[in-house]
Amino acid sequence: MIYFVTGTDTDCGKTFISAALLNRAKEMGSHTLGLKPIASGCERTEHGLRNSDALSLMAESTIELDYALVNPVSFEPAIAPHIAASQTGVDIGPGSVLNRLSGALEGLNGSELCIIEGAGGWRLPLGEGHFLSEVVQQLSVPVILVVGVKLGCLNHAVLTQEAIKADGLEMGGWIANIVDGDTSCLEENLASLQSLMSGPCLGVVPHLKELSIETAASYLNIDSLI
Repeated sequence: MIYFVTGTDTDCGKTFISAALLNRAKEMGSHTLGLKPIASGCERTEHGLRNSDALSLMAESTIELDYALVNPVSFEPAIAPHIAASQTGVDIGPGSVLNRLSGALEGLNGSELCIIEGAGGWRLPLGEGHFLSEVVQQLSVPVILVVGVKLGCLNHAVLTQEAIKADGLEMGGWIANIVDGDTSCLEENLASLQSLMSGPCLGVVPHLKELSIETAASYLNIDSLI
């Protein structure tokens, strides 16, 4: 099953949670594949541009693909992808992104959990009035929302969910990732999310002093995904 993972904002922990989802599925014996279609802030290496988020997903994938299939669009500067694309003359319109993803999606080879991680939030601009959300609409896959729990997260979560539903897509579930350990009224905020969000809660990942994908995975329940 293919899912698209988006988040309430850039620093909500999308990659961390996406990797934890793949890790959890892998530990349950499932075949896994993580994809990062668009990435900015890549490092130049002897093998070409490499993105730490994409490498993290690859580390938790049981299906091995060439890096170019996992992260087909990569930019060195850590700026909005559509700006980087404009500066370098790269087409990242919805059709181009779909074409670049096709190779990886055709080679799923029985993957029981494929995670496509977005960049930024739901309305990531691709330039010329287009958004990454249009790619998800074309793929017609369920969306998993990572909620970075901090002050203001309720508004961000509800608005993002409304946009996903308005685009005609299904909420595959949501995950609360407590990015601010000092969040006031934490339990009350979590209770509010439970009442406001659609789809199953796939887990509440506590604020971890040391980020560990394996530890985060232990807080996830993905029975509804695979």
